[in-house]
Amino acid sequence: MDDLLKKLLILRSPKIGPVKYNALLEQYGDLDAVIDSLNLTEYFIDSVKREIDMANELDIKYVFENDSCYPAELLRIKNHPIVISVRGNIKTLQKKKVSIVGTRHSTAAGMNFVSDLAQSFAAHNYAVVSGMAMGTDAAAHIGALKSNGDTQTIAVLAGGTDYIWPIENESLYYEIIERGCVISEMPVGLKPVATNFVQRNRWVAGMAECLIISEADLKSGSMTTARFAIDYKKPVFAVPGHPSDARSAGPNSLIKNCLATLCMSSTDFFDDENKKDKKNNTYKNDILDKLGMIPVSESVLANLVKKTVSEIKADLVVLELQGLIRKQDGGYVLN
Repeated sequence: MDDLLKKLLILRSPKIGPVKYNALLEQYGDLDAVIDSLNLTEYFIDSVKREIDMANELDIKYVFENDSCYPAELLRIKNHPIVISVRGNIKTLQKKKVSIVGTRHSTAAGMNFVSDLAQSFAAHNYAVVSGMAMGTDAAAHIGALKSNGDTQTIAVLAGGTDYIWPIENESLYYEIIERGCVISEMPVGLKPVATNFVQRNRWVAGMAECLIISEADLKSGSMTTARFAIDYKKPVFAVPGHPSDARSAGPNSLIKNCLATLCMSSTDFFDDENKKDKKNNTYKNDILDKLGMIPVSESVLANLVKKTVSEIKADLVVLELQGLIRKQDGGYVLN
């Protein structure tokens, strides 16, 4: 009997989780002694062997807490899983990670925002972690997959690594295992049950350097995930929304209570984008510096900021829409 089978026989036994597993090892000294103490039936042993055979057929790997590819962030969480199963590119587990969560009933605008944000993180060599649910989760995975590379996203499942849920995300599931991975602490072949989703949310929160929550109502699973992240001392970022929309109540409350940092765009996270944004703002400020109460024409203004007229036209429109400047007598003045 090899160590994989021995460990799974213990972990798949009823009422044995990480705490009990470690306590049994400390009490009995080694795997064989623990197994002897459990009085396992042949039927149970065969069921665990079938799980391993199924995993081998589907190219699903088991990663234990002492393996080098086990997610380092997860190791720091108390009572983390002793073993996770992984389907897809196992190297994804060793990348920097960001978790993105939100409601299944997200708005189109919310999904677009999350998709763009996830794509930006993937472009900066982060693996985007989410739960492969409909709505926000799917948008996060899809956005990450828009970026080039083969280790872009991680789906944490509440059922077995092979069990696709929801079935509407079947094509997304297969794209994820091609260009990332799906993981679970549950046995291969297990259908998810309601209680497993809370546990899944623990690992979504625990696996990443930080968590971003988009649209989510106050009593949602996403808010549970955010609370886990707060408990784990992870930075939490929240995307604000309209006060009258229940889907904004969760992130808005986190911001209001100083439990999360306001998230407006990817420039909140990446220096190069912040520098680009600052450069653009500096350029627009140069335009404002050249204006006063006397109208200045586009051609003169372009010459002053050392740009062509066509190059400054878009910025003039933006500044005008912002109410900072206005047209007057064939030129522009400060408002």
